[in-house]
Amino acid sequence: MAFSQLLDAYWQEVYHFQLGRTQNENDAEDIAIQTFARAFDKLDTYDPTYAFNTWLITISKNLHIDLLRKRKRNILEGTDNSHSDAVKRVLDDAPTAEDQLIIEQDLKTLLQYIRKLKPGYRSVIELRFFQEMSYAEIASALDEPIGNVKVRLLRAKKLLAGLIARDKGNS
Repeated sequence: MAFSQLLDAYWQEVYHFQLGRTQNENDAEDIAIQTFARAFDKLDTYDPTYAFNTWLITISKNLHIDLLRKRKRNILEGTDNSHSDAVKRVLDDAPTAEDQLIIEQDLKTLLQYIRKLKPGYRSVIELRFFQEMSYAEIASALDEPIGNVKVRLLRAKKLLAGLIARDKGNS
């Protein structure tokens, strides 16, 4: 409940801040969701002498910087050697038969994990990632407020990650 209230109160500000920085709606949404997840997890570290929205924007800015560093590192790692496999894969965008088999196996495994989720979580995952619906479209399809959809999707991703991590730990 508290998470939904935070989203409702500050979503627009954080999202538009990131949209201005990233110039990309998907990146802005992803960073905004990560911002609220981080803020909720670290709520005990919030210093009330500062405005709450300032704290959120700082978290959001740091997440964006982390994303840029990660992308830069990935690009640099791929260009160290002009004959590296990473560069070859970028140049040849058609997956090999082996690549296609791995993708299909990974997708099959992922779908098995998704099926273990409760129906409410499973539906938002399917709508967002398999039908590629926006948050607004999902909210409309489920006849729920957009804040609830964002919270449910965040929880679904955390549950899914937990299922996968638990199975990997047992392997």
